[in-house]
Amino acid sequence: MHPRLGALAALRLTDPEAKVAATRATFAGLGAQPLDLRALRTGNDEGGVPGRPERPLRVSATAVGKRSPFTPEGRAALIHSICHIEFNAINLALDAAWRFDGMPEDFYRDWLRVADEEAQHFTLLHDHLQAMGHRYGDFTGHDGLWSMCEKTSDDIVARMALVPRTLEARGLDATPLIQAKLRRVNTPDALAACAILDIILRDEIGHVAVGNRWYRWLCERDGLDPIAHYRALYRRHEAPRLKAPFNLEARALAGFSDEELGALQQP
Repeated sequence: MHPRLGALAALRLTDPEAKVAATRATFAGLGAQPLDLRALRTGNDEGGVPGRPERPLRVSATAVGKRSPFTPEGRAALIHSICHIEFNAINLALDAAWRFDGMPEDFYRDWLRVADEEAQHFTLLHDHLQAMGHRYGDFTGHDGLWSMCEKTSDDIVARMALVPRTLEARGLDATPLIQAKLRRVNTPDALAACAILDIILRDEIGHVAVGNRWYRWLCERDGLDPIAHYRALYRRHEAPRLKAPFNLEARALAGFSDEELGALQQP
């Protein structure tokens, strides 16, 4: 099976563990042989995208319950919320690898690698959640990440601008704040969660860098000014407002320019 069709097959799976296994197998099977770059999309291939389990119950972002890390139940809900983000991130990366015909081979390899790492993150978090007496699906989750995926399904430039460079980049800002709270809790499960978040933060810098790389490549290909076009896309698709504090060090490592970092700090 072509790796991009393998990504589609994994994307359609509803069982989280089956999706993780299929995602990891697709990436592991890439090998060093050049990919066949023929167009693969067909007129009826959207069926079953994305595959998701019946639980967690998906609600609006404002309806998600409070997740205070200072109680065992609150910490479990917090870990579940991050687990939900990582499950969606698997789907986002698989969708990028499958959806967009006509890109260079490295584009598909990049997003299949990202999907593989997101699958690893989900597994780490889900194992930790189960050690706390819960499973994925025990709490509610919101649909913000996939909603933006749908908004940008017919525009690869918008997808690269607004999913990895905007929504996923927010995780670079949020993770240290979550870790600081968990260190204040200072229980074994809280400190174990911090260690998992260290791995996720390291990898997510690379994932946002992939988005930056391909967004700029596409802007150059299409003769677009990356900063001006980003602002237009941000408004057109009503992306969530970026809120301080920003992890400027992580964002710089992920490839944001000095001009972009400076704009974040403007009042």
